[in-house]
Amino acid sequence: MTTLSRRLLPSTSALAAFDAVARHESFSAAADELSLTQGAVSRQVASLEEQLGAALFDRTSRNVVLSEAGRVYLQAIGPALASIRAASLQVMSQMRGTTLNLAFLPTFGARWLIPRIPRFVAQYPHIILNFATRIGQFDFDREGLDAAIHIGQPDWPNAECTFLMDETVAPVCSPAFLKDHPVTSPHDLLRLPLFNMASRPGAWEHWFRSLGITTPVPGGMRFEQFSNVSQACVAGLGMGSCHFSSSAPRLRTASLSWPVRIRSKARAAIISWRPKHARKHRP
Repeated sequence: MTTLSRRLLPSTSALAAFDAVARHESFSAAADELSLTQGAVSRQVASLEEQLGAALFDRTSRNVVLSEAGRVYLQAIGPALASIRAASLQVMSQMRGTTLNLAFLPTFGARWLIPRIPRFVAQYPHIILNFATRIGQFDFDREGLDAAIHIGQPDWPNAECTFLMDETVAPVCSPAFLKDHPVTSPHDLLRLPLFNMASRPGAWEHWFRSLGITTPVPGGMRFEQFSNVSQACVAGLGMGSCHFSSSAPRLRTASLSWPVRIRSKARAAIISWRPKHARKHRP
């Protein structure tokens, strides 16, 4: 292969990193999706930019957005990457028998779903499970996935949804933070730094309204992953909203405290989606 040919054919790892960062506009979210460190994703993108001789992103202090060159490049390679993913999953399915390609939110998958998978495998040993983490909605055909478990409302285009369970929400913080910032009523939380989740906008407003409190909620740090919210709480940076399907392990180990023992149902439930034309897996 000539030097020019190698330059025109970047590694699939670099392309996958570029694609993930472009979709999420975040290196940290892309790292979670790809199960890599943020530094590794950054290096992959930097290597691709050096190889192409063009800046693919405009980086700011808050986020990253595609440059004009990056936008054009993504439009060109996006369908090709989707075809590679779909073809790989198809071949894997054919070689291994019956498969279920499932997407889920990273923290929910790690803390709630995966611990329950052994029982499924024992009951349906002939089904091969392939997992992928996705933070937002996606095109099932493009990604080659059969179903997804996400938080939200039944508004996924061209997909059927099945309600799984409500999410129970309550405020949490570290024991040290609670000692320094005593809380005796829900109103006390309005003077504290409250963490926000990108996938659950308005979660705090909904929690306060469920208690009859309509005072404007102050802004605070914004995170894309529950794991980062939990770590920020443990570090004593402020107050997070605990979604019990994801944060219960922290409560059981006492690394988080529950200052106001009032729970409420989340505005959005945990729902499973699948494309309307999906083939049905019969165990």
